Amino acid sequence: MTNDVILVTGGAGYVGSHTCLALQQAGYQPVVYDDLSRGYRWAVRFGPLEEGNILDTRRLIDAIVRHRPAAIIHFAALTYVGESVLDPALYYRNNIAGTLSILEAMRETNLNTIVFSSTAAVYGTPSLSLISEDAALLPINPYGATKLAVERMLADFVQAYGFRAAALRYFNAAGADPEARIGEAHDPETHLIPLVLGAAAGHRKTISIFGSDYPTPDGTCIRDYIHVLDLADAHIRALTYMKATADAKFLALNLGTGQGTSVREVIDSAQLVTGRHIPLDLTARREGDPAILVADPSRAKKVLGWSAVRPSLETQIRDAWRWYQARFDSDSRATLLGTK
Repeated sequence: MTNDVILVTGGAGYVGSHTCLALQQAGYQPVVYDDLSRGYRWAVRFGPLEEGNILDTRRLIDAIVRHRPAAIIHFAALTYVGESVLDPALYYRNNIAGTLSILEAMRETNLNTIVFSSTAAVYGTPSLSLISEDAALLPINPYGATKLAVERMLADFVQAYGFRAAALRYFNAAGADPEARIGEAHDPETHLIPLVLGAAAGHRKTISIFGSDYPTPDGTCIRDYIHVLDLADAHIRALTYMKATADAKFLALNLGTGQGTSVREVIDSAQLVTGRHIPLDLTARREGDPAILVADPSRAKKVLGWSAVRPSLETQIRDAWRWYQARFDSDSRATLLGTK
């Protein structure tokens, strides 16, 4: 157990808030730094909130000086692929310049440990369906490009300034806190599982399947879904690793289950969990969607001793459904959604 303070940028968001929960349970003291532009005030339940933008270096320095964190976990990024294509300047400013602002604040305050929320989007459209960290880094959109640029910036800071930095490349985050205190709430929502649950709840007329003619067993795309609490656990293990390793170098690791699940399998599982029919709309493939994207998570197991302990799709959907129902329950809706 530890009493270390951890500053969590973007801690009012989906993965960030679940990581704050995991930090608290592990004996850390999470402090959320978030401007609430994409996160929610109701998601800040496990430590204090410092309201501020990551581009405000002086505000960051002030927060670091007052709370004296042992490390930063950095989630504060814009994450919509389509939006990044339409407005790349927004993404380069927030994701790259914002991270540089964080690193400058860290240098100013002699803080040198950071865990970065990266993404499988740094790989672009890989030629292999099982992706290791040695795969070519060829992002195909500004979102992925900004995440890769931050990884390279972190590697340079490790070499030049003695930083300790880990970049954790997520595949498809899923699920929610089993007690339904927090969960996934994007606006607009783009992730498959909450969209499917929205259709199950009757909040959407149909769920679109983009392509049913892929070279997969059922013709739909296959992805690697990983429970958000497994992602959170990996961040804590990365902190422990960097604290215990005297010569810690820049670390980039995949976070996934190593198991692939098709779009149709997600829908079938959601129908089983919810007991409700989910109407489908078959439509054309989306440009740039690979048939299969599954992580090779073996390096994370070797380095961090980490592997997914909630790999079951049914578990992920059941937790997400519990949260979805709590979120839209008439008694809790105002509490959860009424304030940012």
